Amino acid sequence: MLTIAEYSVELVKDPFQILSGKRYEFLLDLELDEDDELYSVQGITIKLVYKVDGEEGAIVNYDLIEKSTERYLDLDLEAEEEEALAAFCKEHYNEAEE
Repeated sequence: MLTIAEYSVELVKDPFQILSGKRYEFLLDLELDEDDELYSVQGITIKLVYKVDGEEGAIVNYDLIEKSTERYLDLDLEAEEEEALAAFCKEHYNEAEE
């Protein structure tokens, strides 16, 4: 299971209003056990875009990034982990300043 140690959230500006709904960018620092397949000594951050359109919210995309090297990792999260991230984003997206 994912444990989020720190996070930040920002509203992604859409000055031309081309996209429906609003987009929020999350940076999530993970706390992982050494036996977790995502574990890295450098630490792992998830950069995630979350879309809110009316009452509906969903993850648009995410990237796993090694913190100290800023190297993108070619890994995917498990379905339960994605669901947990979506629930976290739904709970916290309104913290972004508009």
